[in-house]
Amino acid sequence: MGKSLVIVESPAKAKTISKILGKDFQVKASIGHIRDLPRTKLGVNVRKNFEPQYEILREKEPIVQELREAAEEADHVYLAPDPDREGEAIAWHLAELLGLPKNKLHRIEFNEITKEAVLAAIKSPRQIDKRLVDAQQARRVLDRLVGYKISPLLWRKVNGRSAGRVQSVAVRLICERESEIEGFDAQEYWSIKADLSKAKSKQSFTAALVKYDGKRVIPATEKPSSSSFIIDSEKIANQIVKAVESKDFKVLAVNDKTSQKQPQPPFITSTLQREAALQLGFAVKKTMQVAQGLYEGVELGPQGPVGLITYMRTDSTRISSQAQEEALSHISTRYGKQYCPDKPRVYTRKAKNVQDAHEAIRPTSVERTPESIKQYLNNDQNKLYKLIWERFLASQMAAAELVTKTVEMTAGIGLFRASATDTKFPGFTIVYNRPANGDSPSEADDEATNNLPELSEGEEVKLRALNPKQHFTQPPPRYNEASLVKTLEELGIGRPSTYATTVATIIDRKYVEKQGKMLCPTKLGQAVNALLVEHFGDIVDVRFTAEMEAKLDKIEEDEIEWHGMLKEFYQPFGETLKKARDSMDKIVILSEHKCPTCGEAMAVRSSRFGQFLGCVNYPACTTKIALTKDGNPVPPDRPSDESCKTCTAPMIIRYGRYGDYLVCSSETCQEQRPIVKSTGVACPREDCGGEIIVKKSRRGKIFYGCSHYTQKKCTTAFWYPPLIKGGPNGSTKCPQCESLLIYKTLKRGDQIACSSKECIFAQVCTGGEEHA
Repeated sequence: MGKSLVIVESPAKAKTISKILGKDFQVKASIGHIRDLPRTKLGVNVRKNFEPQYEILREKEPIVQELREAAEEADHVYLAPDPDREGEAIAWHLAELLGLPKNKLHRIEFNEITKEAVLAAIKSPRQIDKRLVDAQQARRVLDRLVGYKISPLLWRKVNGRSAGRVQSVAVRLICERESEIEGFDAQEYWSIKADLSKAKSKQSFTAALVKYDGKRVIPATEKPSSSSFIIDSEKIANQIVKAVESKDFKVLAVNDKTSQKQPQPPFITSTLQREAALQLGFAVKKTMQVAQGLYEGVELGPQGPVGLITYMRTDSTRISSQAQEEALSHISTRYGKQYCPDKPRVYTRKAKNVQDAHEAIRPTSVERTPESIKQYLNNDQNKLYKLIWERFLASQMAAAELVTKTVEMTAGIGLFRASATDTKFPGFTIVYNRPANGDSPSEADDEATNNLPELSEGEEVKLRALNPKQHFTQPPPRYNEASLVKTLEELGIGRPSTYATTVATIIDRKYVEKQGKMLCPTKLGQAVNALLVEHFGDIVDVRFTAEMEAKLDKIEEDEIEWHGMLKEFYQPFGETLKKARDSMDKIVILSEHKCPTCGEAMAVRSSRFGQFLGCVNYPACTTKIALTKDGNPVPPDRPSDESCKTCTAPMIIRYGRYGDYLVCSSETCQEQRPIVKSTGVACPREDCGGEIIVKKSRRGKIFYGCSHYTQKKCTTAFWYPPLIKGGPNGSTKCPQCESLLIYKTLKRGDQIACSSKECIFAQVCTGGEEHA
């Protein structure tokens, strides 16, 4: 067998696969797409049956040349991009550009980057699936037509930066949710709970009023009927309390009910993104970046690079029989046979647009437990791998068995109910015990954990207190990244590969901003959405967008032809576009700021460099004010306490692209430097002479590094501030290895820890510590 060439998308993936295949295979990376529609024009010949006019990306020209030379020398070329539409399209573009004949071209795909999977793929190559390619081309052309035709209109009419087929629907969902919140009319309602105890006991329990005078007591979130009512005022609540408190509380019934709590399915893309957001605080984009690294391979010491999880862009909960057998064996050995289900679990999804091409997201081997490989992973990788590993293992385990005791008590014409749930058998919850679907525990869950004493029918219980409590119905919550992804998936909008990009785009375009973790529409986003809803109702219609996704799936299934689908879309779209050009009015988005020159209002405007404030009197007044990343006016230059090292003139503080920095006040001097915030702690590295200062990463995250860090003389750096007072025995040095101690602020409580990665020292803070 002659030399073979394997082409993948990323260098990390290439490194892992190269180690598996050995010296007979040369593995190279295309580093993503090498060919795409042009960036500066439409790039679609509408009149010529929507023919895409692809061109090689300028920055990829050297890579294409390198791949051509390697392909000419190889006897066989294996195209191994990711196993989805996007990967199939990359493989097709590569085959076209490299001029690969069919006898030399081999398309291979694998769901996991392991030795078994890669070698099996090499043994069973196939030709490129043109159906997948056509589906991807249809999506790309469709998105380009919408974006390039609507965006210029938005630019002229509202200073909007762009429109997108899926992103515009996402913005609409967020704007409509904001309108619901603003128009929400809160309704008052009351609940009544009794603090009770056995006659001669000090231990109390709580019971809620569930019926009064034969009618169910319901919250204002439910609709009352002839058999139910809402306690909608304090007056009615007090009347009920007065009527009940003088009555004897007697046990009417005691019931025990056995139930099972089933494990959740293994992760798909959307559920992983939601759970990582809720449990780990990860943004959707971050989750996918970390998962990509785990999939492509992580260095595991002597083992070299190993792919740790299966492909992370999937909407299938299917699991291979081999992975299932390995999981059941691990469960039986580690926890006991009683933790294995009676028969292997099979998960199916009922959603219409589910594609079952890939497995669910799971570890490539459950034997690689989070504890066994923790030393090789960074903090984010370890957290996400642990989440994936636990969820998968739990999905293959036996159900938890629960016993719920419910006690009903009468007091006159009032009926009170208390319940408590005990775990008879923990089942999967010993591995993974989180609320289903990422939901928060409900009030009913809280009541179900009540500490109930042993009670019997007819027994009298003692009333300690009756507590009426006022409530108000709450508006629907704003979307966060996780809940937006969940909604898009439920509505059939987008694909697993597009969720992260959609969320990132609407934030980058300033249509949506994050307030804490919540997504709120900006004035620009609301203005753009209003125009699109008015003039392009179909394009931003949820049902229409979901139908387009379904048609893309039908192209992949070879049920419809992609050119025909585009033609069917474009004809009415072109007519709508023409009407919008003629009827769309220009919208000015006013800010709360006044023009410093003429006193008129300042409007939010956009340019290719970002947003700024411009006077509404333009062109009579040309005043402009730049905006910071947060959307606030850029502050004026401010004096500092430092002097120029070149000419000794005073330095001033100026706001720039990356925040505040120092610049010389002299017009003839060009010295500028970053603002250094010292911690007062010397660099722990011997013979360094630097000090630990506050720094910012390229992504804007604060870290603490040596003042010589930028000069590459010293690489000392920590994510947490150094301790300056109150360590063990009054020292700021680790008692085990003498390294510098750092102060960690964690959800489970603050702690002091050693800064050395080789040392495991950590202790809970006592309150007397101080950090930089």
